[in-house]
Amino acid sequence: MKLLAIDIGASSGRGILGELDNGRLTLSEVHRFENHPVEVDGHKHWDIDGLRGELLTALKHADPDIESVGIDTWGVDYGYVSKDGEVIGLPFAYRDDRTIPMVDEVHGRIPFERLYEITGIQFMRLNTIYQMADDVKNRPGVVADADRVLMMPELLSFLLTGKHAAEYSIASTSALLDARERTWSDEVLEAVGMPRSLFTDISPPGGFSAGLLPETGRTATVICPGCHDTASAVAATPLAGDGAMYISSGTWSLAGMELAEPILTPEARTANFTNEGGVAGTIRFLKNVMGLWIIQECQRLWSEAGNGLGFGDICDAADTAPPFVALVNANAERFLAPKDMLAEIRAECERTGQPAPQGVGPTARCVFESLAMAYRECLEQLRRLTGQSIDRIHIVGGGVQNKLLCQMTADACAVPVLAGPVEATAIGNLLVQAIALGAVSDLAAARHIVRTTFPLDEYTPQDQAAWARAWKRYQDLRG
Repeated sequence: MKLLAIDIGASSGRGILGELDNGRLTLSEVHRFENHPVEVDGHKHWDIDGLRGELLTALKHADPDIESVGIDTWGVDYGYVSKDGEVIGLPFAYRDDRTIPMVDEVHGRIPFERLYEITGIQFMRLNTIYQMADDVKNRPGVVADADRVLMMPELLSFLLTGKHAAEYSIASTSALLDARERTWSDEVLEAVGMPRSLFTDISPPGGFSAGLLPETGRTATVICPGCHDTASAVAATPLAGDGAMYISSGTWSLAGMELAEPILTPEARTANFTNEGGVAGTIRFLKNVMGLWIIQECQRLWSEAGNGLGFGDICDAADTAPPFVALVNANAERFLAPKDMLAEIRAECERTGQPAPQGVGPTARCVFESLAMAYRECLEQLRRLTGQSIDRIHIVGGGVQNKLLCQMTADACAVPVLAGPVEATAIGNLLVQAIALGAVSDLAAARHIVRTTFPLDEYTPQDQAAWARAWKRYQDLRG
């Protein structure tokens, strides 16, 4: 069986061909492309026409015998479709600052305490709810002209099929979904001012399928997998039994646990944990950590300054730098979308009375140690909020290749880390397609395929006394 996963992140995308044969899955990349926001009239947007072209290129390069295609993307962003099937304008990118003035307006209509009680979604100013509130206020004509609003992977699927979908995992990132009922919340939509008629009824991962349009030149079926990339990544995380935390490590780090039901308590809200939809009826109870975005921005600035180091070189420099010189809160608002990430890191260190790191190695060491501490913070919060013990951490995604950070995570959290697979998002996408087609029985069987096909690297905790002292210092810095 041959399947195609199209996995698009906020900086790049790729088409991955998966071949399922005798309980093993093999992967081959058929297309890779860049994906960056474009500036139009002072705002950040996604080039939807360019993305459609990349989808068609991926299809063109894929094996002609593929049975299905699945698309996953990052969360929260969306686009509008008119009655004649045209995309209205360019979708906004979540790092655009248009949402800043909308937060207080939305919370004035529906207090955040009530919003969390319904949706279970953590507060981030980039959330869909604040974006749509801005549309209603500042672009009412777009909302009035729209026939449907579709999250990004659904919008891309629409461009391939002409059919509307609303898949559970990606819909859940919007902060518009009732976490218990797992459908759109009329109370929340009314507070935002969005018509319910624009929203398609929710289907589970693997529950929507439609044929490709003739102009694509292919006859495969499009299946909506876990359309949120993290949902697909968690589906491919080889979890077994209780007591496991996962970290989907990439531009963002998504750190959490897989649960059967949402946790909507005031304590979960205060800790800023989110309840997003997963595959097979699961809940992804997790927290967003700024992730490798911080070091990616540092790398960009170093490159612009003429120091074009590869990521491996940066990790090597960090490995030889002195430990625990400075620690920062990786989730601080100042790191979300700064013009100069290096300046912000230095400023945060100076604000907290620490020596500001200078140069590649010390700066990268600061970032990696701070990320490991953020993961420890999530682990401690998860233990408290779920009442479960955690005796291991699974890391999946591109961050698996950062062996230094994997070891630091084991050290900081004082539990073993199992790292792999790197291509978890594409693998989860492919396996949900296979489940929908009846080739794999269920999620447990899919994870068995992952465990038997893709080797894992294990990291055991080291230097526990030094990391315990650093953890205490980090807590003091955090207040």
